Amino acid sequence: MNSSISNVATMSKRGALAAALLAIAQLAMAHALPKQQTPAPDATVEAPHEVAIDFSEGLEPTFSTLIVVDAAGRQVNTAKSVVDTANKKHMSVALGDLKTGAYQVEWTAVAEDGHRTQGHYLFNVK
Repeated sequence: MNSSISNVATMSKRGALAAALLAIAQLAMAHALPKQQTPAPDATVEAPHEVAIDFSEGLEPTFSTLIVVDAAGRQVNTAKSVVDTANKKHMSVALGDLKTGAYQVEWTAVAEDGHRTQGHYLFNVK
């Protein structure tokens, strides 16, 4: 009988260890998601000269992008987006002079662990 209790205790410890390792692995495979966007989603602003997003995780600069398109779907940024070398959670793209209208920011973020996320949001220029 003591042997059965010992086996159950050992299995319980192994199960707890496996659950802990799984939780740690999940944290290590985080996805980069926007924490702050400038201009903010659905904001109406004076023409910005930059769009910037701060993400929850560090980004892989080679594979992460930000583009801005107008209401007709034409890309309005001529500069490439950049990930800040001092803060890899920050990505931005320079803009020229934007006219009044609606714009969409389209982003692709590849976290340093290789996980890819993407999304988009709108802002308006008054």
